[in-house]
Amino acid sequence: MSRRDDLIEKYAADLREKVGHEPDMDLLRKVTIGCGPSIYNEDASTVAGSDTEELNTIKKNFLMKKLGLADSESLMGGIQKVIEDYGRSNRNKHRAVVYYLLTKHFGKEAVYK
Repeated sequence: MSRRDDLIEKYAADLREKVGHEPDMDLLRKVTIGCGPSIYNEDASTVAGSDTEELNTIKKNFLMKKLGLADSESLMGGIQKVIEDYGRSNRNKHRAVVYYLLTKHFGKEAVYK
Protein backbone atom coordinates (compact mmCIF):
# COMPACT_ATOMS: atom_id res chain seq x y z
CA MET A 1 0.00 0.00 0.00
CA SER A 2 1.06 3.55 -0.65
CA ARG A 3 1.63 6.10 2.08
CA ARG A 4 -1.64 7.82 1.12
CA ASP A 5 -3.54 4.50 1.40
CA ASP A 6 -2.04 4.00 4.86
CA LEU A 7 -3.25 7.47 5.89
CA ILE A 8 -6.73 6.82 4.49
CA GLU A 9 -6.93 3.65 6.58
CA LYS A 10 -5.79 5.65 9.62
CA TYR A 11 -8.51 8.26 8.93
CA ALA A 12 -11.14 5.52 8.51
CA ALA A 13 -10.11 4.06 11.88
CA ASP A 14 -10.48 7.52 13.46
CA LEU A 15 -13.99 7.82 12.03
CA ARG A 16 -14.95 4.40 13.38
CA GLU A 17 -13.31 4.68 16.80
CA LYS A 18 -13.54 8.36 17.70
CA VAL A 19 -16.70 9.43 15.88
CA GLY A 20 -18.61 6.15 15.74
CA HIS A 21 -19.22 6.56 12.01
CA GLU A 22 -18.70 3.92 9.32
CA PRO A 23 -16.95 5.89 6.57
CA ASP A 24 -17.87 6.05 2.91
CA MET A 25 -14.40 4.97 1.75
CA ASP A 26 -14.80 6.39 -1.76
CA LEU A 27 -15.69 9.83 -0.38
CA LEU A 28 -12.95 9.64 2.25
CA ARG A 29 -10.40 8.82 -0.47
CA LYS A 30 -11.56 11.76 -2.62
CA VAL A 31 -11.54 14.20 0.31
CA THR A 32 -8.05 13.00 1.29
CA ILE A 33 -6.77 13.46 -2.27
CA GLY A 34 -8.36 16.93 -2.28
CA CYS A 35 -6.25 17.87 0.75
CA GLY A 36 -3.17 17.54 -1.44
CA PRO A 37 0.31 17.33 0.03
CA SER A 38 -0.82 18.80 3.37
CA ILE A 39 -1.65 15.27 4.58
CA TYR A 40 2.08 14.48 4.62
CA ASN A 41 3.04 17.53 6.72
CA GLU A 42 2.73 16.90 10.45
CA ASP A 43 1.48 20.42 11.27
CA ALA A 44 -0.73 20.97 8.22
CA SER A 45 -2.32 17.52 8.42
CA THR A 46 -4.12 18.33 11.68
CA VAL A 47 -6.66 20.92 12.74
CA ALA A 48 -6.40 22.92 15.95
CA GLY A 49 -10.03 22.94 17.05
CA SER A 50 -9.51 25.83 19.47
CA ASP A 51 -7.68 28.12 17.01
CA THR A 52 -10.27 30.64 15.79
CA GLU A 53 -8.04 31.80 12.95
CA GLU A 54 -7.64 28.25 11.64
CA LEU A 55 -11.38 27.60 11.91
CA ASN A 56 -12.07 30.79 9.95
CA THR A 57 -9.62 29.60 7.28
CA ILE A 58 -11.48 26.28 7.06
CA LYS A 59 -14.73 28.21 6.73
CA LYS A 60 -13.43 30.42 3.91
CA ASN A 61 -11.17 28.03 2.00
CA PHE A 62 -13.01 24.75 2.41
CA LEU A 63 -16.68 25.42 3.12
CA MET A 64 -17.12 28.50 0.96
CA LYS A 65 -14.57 27.97 -1.83
CA LYS A 66 -14.44 24.17 -2.17
CA LEU A 67 -17.97 23.22 -1.15
CA GLY A 68 -19.55 26.41 -2.52
CA LEU A 69 -21.54 27.28 0.60
CA ALA A 70 -22.75 30.83 1.21
CA ASP A 71 -21.31 32.67 4.20
CA SER A 72 -23.59 32.32 7.22
CA GLU A 73 -23.44 31.61 10.94
CA SER A 74 -24.40 28.00 10.24
CA LEU A 75 -20.95 27.40 8.73
CA MET A 76 -19.11 28.02 12.00
CA GLY A 77 -21.85 26.09 13.80
CA GLY A 78 -21.16 23.12 11.51
CA ILE A 79 -17.43 23.36 12.16
CA GLN A 80 -18.05 23.42 15.92
CA LYS A 81 -20.37 20.40 15.70
CA VAL A 82 -17.77 18.42 13.73
CA ILE A 83 -15.03 19.37 16.22
CA GLU A 84 -17.33 18.30 19.06
CA ASP A 85 -18.19 14.99 17.33
CA TYR A 86 -14.49 14.29 16.68
CA GLY A 87 -13.74 15.06 20.32
CA ARG A 88 -12.49 18.39 21.63
CA SER A 89 -10.00 16.62 23.86
CA ASN A 90 -8.62 14.67 20.89
CA ARG A 91 -5.41 16.56 20.08
CA ASN A 92 -4.89 14.94 16.68
CA LYS A 93 -7.85 15.97 14.59
CA HIS A 94 -6.82 14.99 11.09
CA ARG A 95 -7.68 17.61 8.47
CA ALA A 96 -8.98 14.99 6.01
CA VAL A 97 -11.35 13.59 8.65
CA VAL A 98 -12.61 17.07 9.59
CA TYR A 99 -13.17 17.90 5.90
CA TYR A 100 -14.92 14.55 5.35
CA LEU A 101 -17.22 15.18 8.33
CA LEU A 102 -17.96 18.73 7.13
CA THR A 103 -18.77 17.43 3.65
CA LYS A 104 -21.22 14.92 5.16
CA HIS A 105 -22.63 17.47 7.65
CA PHE A 106 -23.51 19.95 4.89
CA GLY A 107 -24.65 17.25 2.42
CA LYS A 108 -22.11 18.30 -0.22
CA GLU A 109 -20.88 14.84 -1.26
CA ALA A 110 -21.73 15.68 -4.89
CA VAL A 111 -18.75 18.08 -4.96
CA TYR A 112 -16.51 15.00 -4.94
CA LYS A 113 -18.37 12.95 -7.60
